Amino acid sequence: MDEALPGAQRDDSLIELTADVVAAYVSNNPVQVGDLPALIADVHAALARVGGSTEPAPAEKPKPAVNPKKSVFDDYIICLEDGKKFKSLKRHLMTHYGLTPDEYREKWGLDASYPMVAPNYAKARSQLAKTMGLGRKPKAKSR
Repeated sequence: MDEALPGAQRDDSLIELTADVVAAYVSNNPVQVGDLPALIADVHAALARVGGSTEPAPAEKPKPAVNPKKSVFDDYIICLEDGKKFKSLKRHLMTHYGLTPDEYREKWGLDASYPMVAPNYAKARSQLAKTMGLGRKPKAKSR
């Protein structure tokens, strides 16, 4: 049954399906006239249960590949999705799982301060930027 159908259309569709099933059954099996209403009711009830608007079962909470508390090391971070080691998770998460860092943190219940880059890698990049003079205001030109 199509879950997107409005109530009246859904009921009409259910009645049509019931009629089709009962007609097919009666054309191939002997049925007493007195048993026909019960057969129709049973088929209708069965189809309503099968195509009913039952709530989907709640999705299980995903289980991380490793314990989040043991996923951050000095030289690498372990991805909770697949257990692989990375210096930086951002690109891996987007290309393989379509997740932004914020979505990843939310999915796994991580704090906003959870790093996406290994601590030693972040320090090395910071030092490189400082030696290049990035983040400093340009020196005033003397005239």
